[in-house]
Amino acid sequence: MKRRDDLARPRREAGLGLRYDRSAFGRFAESAARYIGTARFLAIQSVLVVIWLGLNVAVVSLRWDPYPFILLNLMFSVQAAYAAPLILLAQNRQERRDREQAEVDRAVAIRTHNDAEFLAREIASVRIALAGLATGEDLRAHLARVEGRLESPGTTRAGDDGRVR
Repeated sequence: MKRRDDLARPRREAGLGLRYDRSAFGRFAESAARYIGTARFLAIQSVLVVIWLGLNVAVVSLRWDPYPFILLNLMFSVQAAYAAPLILLAQNRQERRDREQAEVDRAVAIRTHNDAEFLAREIASVRIALAGLATGEDLRAHLARVEGRLESPGTTRAGDDGRVR
């Protein structure tokens, strides 16, 4: 007997010549699982069980499933036998979608982080570049000093080089 190393993946099916669309079957499984998990389904099933029990207990001429209700139990077993794999298939498809979405989210988070770091570096370089520039307040202070020198006597003469002393 050949041993498989990777048990996480199902075996390939034997070639019986039957083909089915896995995606369509998966969508069917998801819709069935979605419906089975609703209050509406439980209410409808409960009403049907009450009708089943009522007819089998009260109407003697219609007793197709007498007291131990073996046929009803058999129907529940068949329902459970089909519902469980459908629900598992739907969960597996959802898990795969969640995993893919998590990978996309992780990539977006990395890009966002890198963009934020780039912008932080750019802002820091702009701050450094602006640190040496004169502000409006600096210019006003220098202008006031120059005006003060111009107004004081003896400093308004221009030298041979054209500068004010």
